[in-house]
Amino acid sequence: MVDSALLRKLVSEATAAGIQQFVVGAVVQSQDEVLLLRRPADDFMDGLWELPSGKVEPGEALDDALICEIKEKTGLDVSAVRRYLGSFDYTSGSGKASRQFNFAVDVTATRPIELHEHDVYQWAQLDGELPVTDAVKTVLKTHINRDHGD
Repeated sequence: MVDSALLRKLVSEATAAGIQQFVVGAVVQSQDEVLLLRRPADDFMDGLWELPSGKVEPGEALDDALICEIKEKTGLDVSAVRRYLGSFDYTSGSGKASRQFNFAVDVTATRPIELHEHDVYQWAQLDGELPVTDAVKTVLKTHINRDHGD
């Protein structure tokens, strides 16, 4: 599991930077594929492919939020939060300065996927052209490089 001191440091730095909303995202890998979810047409940033992610409630630890959000968004059970992969900032649909903290996770099983907020999912080849933002591509590159010891 990720060190709790690191998690506290990430929250402290984000708060000091004026970040108003914390989000956690997960790289869920199966073989050489990564799980991506697509936002529905009636949602903020409709049609965007993204990592499974969700908002952190006030006072909630990042790792606890991650486990809950992955279960809520995909139906998958996180068995381990392996490592921190970096963050990126964006402005939410409500105009809040947001930071998404991303982690590599292990899950007890990669199927079945149960979507509750997204309209479609895909297992995408990590070495292929992924339909995600540049920020998510950077997170995935960090994940790939760390997995290969680079």
